[in-house]
Amino acid sequence: MAYVATKGGEKAIQASEALYHQLKGEVTPELVEQILETMPYLVDRVMGEGSLYAPRLAALALAQSGGDVYEAVLLMRAYRSTQPRIAYAKPLRVDDMLTVRRISAAFKDIPGGQVLGPSLDYSHRILNLDVLDGTNNHDVPEFEPAEKPAKRSYPLVADWQRQQGLIAEIETDSEQIDPADIPDVTRDPVMMPAPRAHRLQSLARADTGGLLALGYASMRGYGFIHPTVNELRLAHADVQVEHPVTGEPFNIGRVRVSQAEVVTKGKSGYKIGFTATMGWNEVKLIAGATLDMEMSQTEPHPALNEDFVLYHTEPIESSGFCIHFKLPHYVTFSSSMDNVRKVIKVMYGEKAAGEREDEAEEAEPTAQAITKDTM
Repeated sequence: MAYVATKGGEKAIQASEALYHQLKGEVTPELVEQILETMPYLVDRVMGEGSLYAPRLAALALAQSGGDVYEAVLLMRAYRSTQPRIAYAKPLRVDDMLTVRRISAAFKDIPGGQVLGPSLDYSHRILNLDVLDGTNNHDVPEFEPAEKPAKRSYPLVADWQRQQGLIAEIETDSEQIDPADIPDVTRDPVMMPAPRAHRLQSLARADTGGLLALGYASMRGYGFIHPTVNELRLAHADVQVEHPVTGEPFNIGRVRVSQAEVVTKGKSGYKIGFTATMGWNEVKLIAGATLDMEMSQTEPHPALNEDFVLYHTEPIESSGFCIHFKLPHYVTFSSSMDNVRKVIKVMYGEKAAGEREDEAEEAEPTAQAITKDTM
């Protein structure tokens, strides 16, 4: 379909797209690899919001979109929709994860100890201008492997709290759940109240900025809780599926995953909010876990209830709806102007309406000239 608001129709659209690609430069395999190596956290964000773990494809989407994150996420979602689902992975257990960062703000000492892992939390935020000069004298500490290897796994802080009666025990079903029976937000419409699976899946692939904005609103006092980070964990996890012939589980690859729990004081003990996502995205985890807890309140704030949060943090729907306003709306807007003119005629008479129409006609050639010059 041609963008009929522009002169030249389809030809103008093709020229517009060509200019866009010309301005952002050529997409090459080397550029994709460079993005993959130098921007891992941005790649993780695109994978998480795109709901597809494919680092090289996420880097390609970023290169192809010129760094537009929403466009890159849309490319990932579009590609994902073309791929068949051939298997369901086994549930990940924290004991099976290779944890590289695990911190708690609630306790100084936690079972297994704090593990800082990769972080800029304690660094000086100084722009290294030496890179632009080609000298690069910025003193970056060199990473040195520890003498003793880290532990393979670390227990959950929440389990330790449950043992002390600070948090309610989890009610577990004796029968093992088939992953294929878990409600799937990518195939089922989200109904309110949403199943727990839909809520966690929506938070996992939600827009990072949207979760941050609403989570920050809660933290500033518009919500009803005060979150404390109980545990934040970044890890590598082996994905296992059941072999179609033997039925035995086997490893098909390793992915980066992250999860966070925040706690707040309830009427009896502490309550927990939880979020997990593919890739490493700490700010999304903390904000998402805070909102998970807000949505669990009996009477949440209207801007922090389940309906508002889940619908308005969906990156593709929200960005798509916003961007669609760029498309032609002249039919509805013209109808709106006709209604305004009718109101003017009723309120101020034929003469006033006629004067305004004459002014609009005089201004129209100027608008047409501007349009012609810019096309």
